[in-house]
Amino acid sequence: MSQVSCDSPSLGVTLMSVDSALSALESLVVPLLESEVVDLSAGLQRVLANDVYSNLDVPPLANSAMDGYAVTVTAGAPVPREPIEISQRIPAGTIGSALKAGTAARIFTGAPIPEGANAVVMQELCNVDGTGNSVVINDDVGVGQNIRFAGEDIAQGDCVLKAGKLLHPQELGLLASLGCSTIKVIKKLRVAVLFTGDELVQPGDDLDVGQIYNSNQYTLIGLLERLGCEVVNFGIVEDTLTTTIDALADAASKSDLVITSGGVSVGEEDHVKAAVASLGSLDLWRIAIKPGKPLAFGQVSGVPFLGLPGNPVSVFVTACVFARPFIKAMQGLGFNKARGLMVPAAFELKNIARREEYLRVRLSYGVDDVAVLEVFPNQGSGVLTSASWATGLAVVKQGSIVSQGELLEYMPFSTFDI
Repeated sequence: MSQVSCDSPSLGVTLMSVDSALSALESLVVPLLESEVVDLSAGLQRVLANDVYSNLDVPPLANSAMDGYAVTVTAGAPVPREPIEISQRIPAGTIGSALKAGTAARIFTGAPIPEGANAVVMQELCNVDGTGNSVVINDDVGVGQNIRFAGEDIAQGDCVLKAGKLLHPQELGLLASLGCSTIKVIKKLRVAVLFTGDELVQPGDDLDVGQIYNSNQYTLIGLLERLGCEVVNFGIVEDTLTTTIDALADAASKSDLVITSGGVSVGEEDHVKAAVASLGSLDLWRIAIKPGKPLAFGQVSGVPFLGLPGNPVSVFVTACVFARPFIKAMQGLGFNKARGLMVPAAFELKNIARREEYLRVRLSYGVDDVAVLEVFPNQGSGVLTSASWATGLAVVKQGSIVSQGELLEYMPFSTFDI
């Protein structure tokens, strides 16, 4: 007997597009507004809660952009190629005296420009006599040459960073340059995770027949931690209605978002759907995505709820495509669908994609060192080795095939913060 695919048009099932599902999720986001003050050293990957203004100029004083000699020049006039007295030495961190007319000051990178000087000549363009008392400049010098002026980077009163900015190492350095030792940030999003299925066993325990290790816990928690979330792990929940209700209620009381893995397929025999419905509300979405398709959204005691599929690769892909933008928006970073870049496929797919497919692919370099996409041979939703082998996901639009050399949207895993 021939089998009918779960997304076959003959079943009469209408699937929601990926874009429609993302739009629906975006409309349901309520950003987290609570904030806290943390040390600047703890600010990496945190979200700024308020605008930051500078109370000083950066740099605070005009200073030398390189090691050389500070001099006074006249605009448009050539510099005489004759010895000039070196009247002082100014290392970084010290303030020189006013420059004596007709002399040069030995100056080092970052040192303040002495009063009266208006240019710095790099040392490679100078010859110093054997005594070190005079210097000959071997090139013409312009007014302001090699000087970093006060406030050139940041002027006092400037808005340097806006609220809602995700802090990377460069932002921490920027804040340090303003003298900030503490910063006000949005509190970390607390995400409770639960995993359902009597077949699940924690790694380290013995497997009985029909059981599998709970890989989804480690995949999902790893993704959430990379997104800067504070994870509350409820582990494997016993597959009874009472236990599931109690676990979900407890999870909602301790988190800003509840995520489960498994038990959200339409018609599936489990207790997650009934438990969520009893505590709040639940919508089951059939999405035109592969792997994935079933996705649940609702609320548990007023706390947003996301129900992801149970297959390992389906969890990985739906967490990247759907959970990630929802979480980022809750963190105050805006709801942004992942965008990739176009790269030619080094493979072909002759079967028409009935759903939008997210293939596990690897970026490699073919003839003439041109970047191409290789595809993992087994794209099954239970084959987690495909995600480990890959460097990203390639999107095949619903209703299309893939020809050799065709441009596909390639999303490196870095697109998803992993």
